[in-house]
Amino acid sequence: MIERYHVIFCFLPLTSLLLSACSVIHDIPFGFAKSHISLEWLTHQQLVLQLIRYQARGAFAFLANQQKIYVRFSWQQASVDRYRLILINPLGNIEMELNVQPGVAQLINNQGKSYVSADPEAMIQKLFGIPIPLNDLHQWMLGLPGNATDFTLDSRGYLRTLNYIYNGQLWTVTYQGYHNNSIPELPANLELRQGDNLIKLKIDIWSL
Repeated sequence: MIERYHVIFCFLPLTSLLLSACSVIHDIPFGFAKSHISLEWLTHQQLVLQLIRYQARGAFAFLANQQKIYVRFSWQQASVDRYRLILINPLGNIEMELNVQPGVAQLINNQGKSYVSADPEAMIQKLFGIPIPLNDLHQWMLGLPGNATDFTLDSRGYLRTLNYIYNGQLWTVTYQGYHNNSIPELPANLELRQGDNLIKLKIDIWSL
């Protein structure tokens, strides 16, 4: 069972979340336990929001009409606004290294050439022709909606789908599985689709 939620978030401790005036507006079939589903989502969300430092490793695929890219990736989140993304080709060579911190991002390509910009999203699209909403991607990887307000939850209160307008284009994210060996449970497979562009992420390992 999938329910559609439109949520106004108040990012407070869990107790405050449940007792405060945070508004949760949702349409659930008659007879379904609304408070139970709300508690599941808020509890899970609060646990995920507490993750500040973590690492995710897995496979990345970008598929478009004229382009196909398959690489391994390592995403190392050092703090809320500092992270490092490494893409590794099937031969084990680094294709790209991106280091982001407040106000500046540095990208090093497979030839060792370095680029610096205040906008990592625009830099990647210019260099590789891949439109990726990086500012929201690290939230989506964790199973959080980021800036998206149009999303659905599964029966456990985890994200199932979300829709987000980025630079005037609609992105749809679909969650196809979660790891059940971590607390909190985190995504294992997700797809990001925008028009003819498709990004597939398979996260093999979470290090918390």
